[in-house]
Amino acid sequence: MDDLVSGTLALRGRDRYAAVDLFSGCGGFSLGLDHSGFRTAIAVDNWRPATDTFAANFPLANSINADLREISSTDINRAARGSAQLVAGGPPCQGFSSAGKRQQDDLRNSLVRRFAILAVELQPSIVLFENVEGFLTAEHGRYVIDLLDPLIEAGYWLHVRKVNAANYGAPQLRKRVIVLGALGAEPPFAPISHRAIGAPGADIIGRDLPVCPTVAEALNGLPPASSRQSASALDHVVTRTGPDVTARIQALAPGDTMSDLPPQLQHKTFTRRAYRRVRDGTALEARGGAPAGLRRLRADQPSKAITGGASREFIHPTEHRYLTLRECARLQGFPDSFRFAGSLSDRAQLIGNAVPVPLACSIAHPLAAWLDGDYRPQSSRRGRLISFVPTTSSGKSPALHRTTESVTRRYGPLVDSPLTLEGITNGS
Repeated sequence: MDDLVSGTLALRGRDRYAAVDLFSGCGGFSLGLDHSGFRTAIAVDNWRPATDTFAANFPLANSINADLREISSTDINRAARGSAQLVAGGPPCQGFSSAGKRQQDDLRNSLVRRFAILAVELQPSIVLFENVEGFLTAEHGRYVIDLLDPLIEAGYWLHVRKVNAANYGAPQLRKRVIVLGALGAEPPFAPISHRAIGAPGADIIGRDLPVCPTVAEALNGLPPASSRQSASALDHVVTRTGPDVTARIQALAPGDTMSDLPPQLQHKTFTRRAYRRVRDGTALEARGGAPAGLRRLRADQPSKAITGGASREFIHPTEHRYLTLRECARLQGFPDSFRFAGSLSDRAQLIGNAVPVPLACSIAHPLAAWLDGDYRPQSSRRGRLISFVPTTSSGKSPALHRTTESVTRRYGPLVDSPLTLEGITNGS
């Protein structure tokens, strides 16, 4: 895993295409871009720990702490010292995420349209957007329209696809929405490279491909975790636990969650939340996430999705302790040399919010080669939506059906099944 991205920093100085990273976070997107023939010229985020982290790890980029509702495309071009060929970004996702209570009027959600408008004004050859899967169904697909309308009107040809990071070489089951567009031409969407395992239906596509990296493979080579910070392994520090938590951890077998513990070891809030989920019929978006509580990862499978709470919920496969922040960063694809700024809580959130580096690398890599030779934009006043693949399964939830119907009515009949996209399903 470290080998995949360790060459990233060395690529600077011999890269080709300038990129702008909006809502950059700590730089997972930029790390993948920089490894794939792009150079992040400017990154913008409104959270100081994120911009401090970005500045420390990307010294050649201009890292700006600013609210993107208060910054113009002219400001961005000036800071980038010229135009960029690619604009990437993932607006804050908490308003869509099932990991917390969704707020339909969450102010952060308006940043989706702001991203699209800024991208249109910057006029890059390529636009690359990433978000959680809840983005597709929030407000009956309203935010999908908010993103697509300005881009299509400006001439971008777009793919919208839900992907699993494990299918692109990440040691993690992490479903995300990727929107990829090019001005006046159809951009190449990277075929999957791995078969995912470790969850029901995870291997529905790519069954003839190599299995994705496992937790054991991702954590291989790390020194023993310590009780204090070490210069040789940053953030590889064990979290101390009390006797109750320690007893729960020791009772969990690989793959077990809180529900597998005997009643006397289950936390009282777990029982209450689990009961509420089946008792009151609360809508999914208000449930506060799945009540897994503690979870011991399996060494022979990819990790479950790393979030800001992973270092307080995920248990090491073979040791009786929580994952360290460095282990969480490894599972997101960050090299051990990558430094995270801020408090312990800040660093956990930075890691959990990041785009997995292997996913960013895989999506970006064919784009640079395409710009080198095959990019032939057609002059058109209006773009098009080429594909809309909101799920890798054969069925759709009612919410996803509503979004698909809205998108189809607005943009016309589309390819909306992975079974008809040979490049996705078999990696060809």
